[in-house]
Amino acid sequence: MIRLVGPLAIAMVASSLVTSPASAEMSPGAAAAVGALGGLAVGGVIGGAMASGPYYPGKRVYTAPPPPPVYYAPPPRRVYVSEEVEPRCYVKRRRYVDEFGDVIVRRIRICD
Repeated sequence: MIRLVGPLAIAMVASSLVTSPASAEMSPGAAAAVGALGGLAVGGVIGGAMASGPYYPGKRVYTAPPPPPVYYAPPPRRVYVSEEVEPRCYVKRRRYVDEFGDVIVRRIRICD
């Protein structure tokens, strides 16, 4: 890009000199003002081209590695359990007579 700036600037100045007709109606002060503005414009273009510098991708930025694949646990296996038959239980009252002659009623759980 920098090698192009020099010939490009020379070509711009040469083309501006060739294409602008000499006008007898323009006063010397106006000609000086137009020349100064043209010089500032050309200088701005050339300076901007030089200041931007060549394009390069720059330093490589560290990126974190991708996350590991997510582990999904397999679905739980179906376990078939036969129903256990619980024993049938019931409560029965029994009367006891203690050594003092008192009648005591106790509840006893009886399972078949």
